Order: sequence, then structure tokens, then C-alpha cells
Amino acid sequence: MAESNTESRHPAADGLHLQPAGQILSALLDAQIGALAGVKPALPAIEKAAEICADALARGGRMGYAGAGSSGLMALADSLELAGTFGLPPERTPMMFAGGADALLHMKGAAEDDPRLAVADLDASGLQAGDAVLILTASGRTPYALTIAQEARARGITVVGFANVDGTPLLEMSDIAVLLRTGAEIVAGSTRMGAATAQKVALNMLSVLVGIRLGHVHDGYMVNLVADNAKLVDRAMRIVSNLASVPLPVAEAALTATQGAVKPAILVAQGMDPERAAAELERTGGHLQPLLA
Repeated sequence: MAESNTESRHPAADGLHLQPAGQILSALLDAQIGALAGVKPALPAIEKAAEICADALARGGRMGYAGAGSSGLMALADSLELAGTFGLPPERTPMMFAGGADALLHMKGAAEDDPRLAVADLDASGLQAGDAVLILTASGRTPYALTIAQEARARGITVVGFANVDGTPLLEMSDIAVLLRTGAEIVAGSTRMGAATAQKVALNMLSVLVGIRLGHVHDGYMVNLVADNAKLVDRAMRIVSNLASVPLPVAEAALTATQGAVKPAILVAQGMDPERAAAELERTGGHLQPLLA
């Protein structure tokens, strides 16, 4: 069993540089798979966080993300994917990344040590009391993350902290602490590996549960997407066809009537007019289940 500190030395690292390429790759893969074991004990905290975030979004609020370095990149990936997957407008899921957009091309470590940047990013995010923010840092000690956590709690924002090391400041100051105990990295301290893999998996699960709670996933389909390119138009047609039990041409016509919005198109394909479909979805809070024939 690897040590808990991500800066510790992994047992499989001995002589790693002398091994054949295939053996190195196998060891790296095994370390990634092993890191995922750290996600299982965190499921109750992830569930609680998802419910809090879904409630904030359902009330018209926001679910923010914050992080630096590799952890920030995992948070950024999840936040960017929510619009295409669940139809959530980007302004409802703001991202705070240490160093801003420039750091995405040339990451500089100093940005994560400046608390003033963290406060400015939180100010610009639009997050306010009643919202939630997911803050990620492998070490649990990154100043950028800690500053946002402290300021967010002071403003009445629910803080969900993700870290890969026990007993760290971020976990201690979070309303919901998500400990992903991934242990030592096979390249000591390179948390873009096991720690980041576990973080991305945890975020994937959290955001999918949020999408389900908001009614944006039905029978495993992305029903809140709006088809705005060829790939999504094809996907939307198949979703409408399957859930409304109609041929593809009928699904296509329904999507045309709803300007590509899938949820109302499903109802239109079953015989509703677009105005009534929109009104019924408003009544059910965006959930299809009560409305399907």
C-alpha cells in the first residue's frame, strides 16, 4: 500500500528508469488504477455535494469551480463540459483558475500563491450566498484554493473541497470535504497522474448526478442539450426518436419546431404543441418523467 502523501515515494518507482518500456507503462497504468480506489470511500461526500449543487442550480444559482495546476485543469474540463452535456449556461458554472486564461497555455506556479488573484477571481465569478463552489487541490494546501474557500464561506457560499491528502487545511475548512486518498505518485509529487485521475472521475460522477437531479438526464440520455452542430443534431434526433417512440423524420420535425431543444421536442413528437410543451416542462421543473406518454 502506497503512503498517503502525494510527495512520498511510490514502491514501484525503484529502478523505474532502468525498466523496459512495456514494464514502465504497465506500472504507470497499475498506479492509475490503484488511485481510483481512493474514490470509493468518498462516494457519500460526493453524493452530498451533488445534492447541494443541484439544489443551488435548481433555484437559479451557480455551481462554481476553482483550482490551480493539474487540479484546476480537472475542474476546468468538468465545468466546460456541462454546457454541451446538460445544457447549463457557462455563467451558471463559473471557473476560477489560478493565473487565468493565460495560465492555460503557460502555467506559472507563482499564480497559485497570490491570494489577491483568488479574491479577484471570486469577485468576478458572480458566486453569492446560496451558491456552491467545488475547490480542488491535491495537496489541500494551495494558497489560491484556501483563499477562495475562506472568502466563499464568509459570503455564504457552500464550499466543497477536494484533496488527496488527509487532514489538510482545505478539507478542514470545507462544508463538505471530499478526501480522495490516492497515495504516493509513481513519479513523486506529479499529481497530474493518480491524484488528477481520481479528481476527474469524482467530478464526472458528481456532475452527472447533478444533471440527473435537475432532470437533464433521462434513461441515460442527455435530454437538455440543444443541437447546434451536425453531431448534436444527429444525437438529438436519435434521443427524441427513442424516448418518444417515433421515426427519425418525426423526431427531426419536432426538433425543428423547438429550435433544437430536445426536452420539448420529445413532447412535441408525442403530440403537444411547442408552447404547451414548454409550459408543462416549466410546471415539472424540467423533468420529463411525469409528462411522457
